[in-house]
Amino acid sequence: MSPEELPDDGGATGEENDAARRRRRAQFLRDLNEAKELRDRVQPRRARAARMRQAMRMRTFRW
Repeated sequence: MSPEELPDDGGATGEENDAARRRRRAQFLRDLNEAKELRDRVQPRRARAARMRQAMRMRTFRW
């Protein structure tokens, strides 16, 4: 995107942009977590297999 195509933020300061970015990120993470929970409810066998794989990864991880 060229600078002319970027939306105008109304002269917001960097701090306001940072706060807006944090709000968008928090909302994205909430939505992502909700989607994962929904997937786990809809596909319990796949979710259990994924938990088992993650547990195996954690057991074999070397610090």
